[in-house]
Amino acid sequence: MEDWKCDDWVSVMVKKIGKAKYFRWFDSGDVYDIKLAHKIYTVMGLTPNCQHWLPTRMYKDSKFVSIFERMNKLENVVVRYSSDSINGVTVEGLSSTIIQSADEFKPSKGESLCRAFERDGKCKSCRACWSKSVKVIKYALHGNKVKDKWFTV
Repeated sequence: MEDWKCDDWVSVMVKKIGKAKYFRWFDSGDVYDIKLAHKIYTVMGLTPNCQHWLPTRMYKDSKFVSIFERMNKLENVVVRYSSDSINGVTVEGLSSTIIQSADEFKPSKGESLCRAFERDGKCKSCRACWSKSVKVIKYALHGNKVKDKWFTV
C-alpha cells in the first residue's frame, strides 16, 4: 500500500508490465487514493500494447469519476464498476461486474459468464474481462454448486 507513493513507481510499473499483453489491476483491494488513480492512468497510457482491466467500487466516490472516464477513453483499458451486493445492479451504460447465485447464473446479450471456476481459477484463453464489447461480467457466488462442481471465485 505504500509502494505507489515512491517517485519512480510509474516507471517501475511500466517496466514490470513490460511486454505483457494483459494486466489486471487489483486481485484484492481497490483504488483508494485519487493520486494512485492518476498514477495508474499514466501507467496505462505508457503501456499501449497491454490491455488493462481495472475492477473498482470507487466509482461511487465522485472524485474518481473523471479519472475513470479518462481511463476508459484509452483504447487499451476497461474499467469495470463492481456491484456491491450479490444479485446487485449493474451500472447502466458502463462496463461492470456482478456476483450472482448459481440459480441466477444465466447469460444475456452483452454479458459473459466467468468460467474460471471450471479451470482451477484460471482465465486460460478467455479475455472477456478485458473486452470493451462485453458490458457485464457475471461471477458465481462463493460456495454455490454449478453442474455438480463446487467452486469459488
